[in-house]
Amino acid sequence: MKIKTIVINAMIAALYIAVTGLIAPFGFTNIQFRISEMFNHLIVFNKKYLYGIVIGVFLANLFFSPLKPDMIFGPAQSIIALLITIFVSRYVKNIIKRMVVNTLVFTFTMSIIALELYLYSDLGISFLTLWFTTAVGEFAVMAISIPIIYLVNKRVHFDKVIKN
Repeated sequence: MKIKTIVINAMIAALYIAVTGLIAPFGFTNIQFRISEMFNHLIVFNKKYLYGIVIGVFLANLFFSPLKPDMIFGPAQSIIALLITIFVSRYVKNIIKRMVVNTLVFTFTMSIIALELYLYSDLGISFLTLWFTTAVGEFAVMAISIPIIYLVNKRVHFDKVIKN
């Protein structure tokens, strides 16, 4: 892996951690309104962003999550969703459509986080309710961030920052 790829991914991980820390109390409830999830959209531009996103999720959960299993469930959910999006992106060429697919994939796979909360938290909420609330939070962040990431890309060109 090239040094530039490592540095860019380290920056993404650091940004993910910093943004998660700003809203930490809201990012670890049954709603999971975690603004840093907007960085998940970087995967539609280049699959090499997977490293920074997953490391960011792991470290943010290490530093801020009240549930230690979150260091396993969080990155696992991210890896699964990112890999699905990478696969689907082979067939969907439009960036906005890719981000919509990515949003739906992350929303659906919040079942993994709901399972974690159901098994390890003392919220006393049913699995389906937890899945619904975590999915709504994830969908809101991911949907709202589509135009933001799209516009930032016009200036930054995420597809060219890391070469394939």
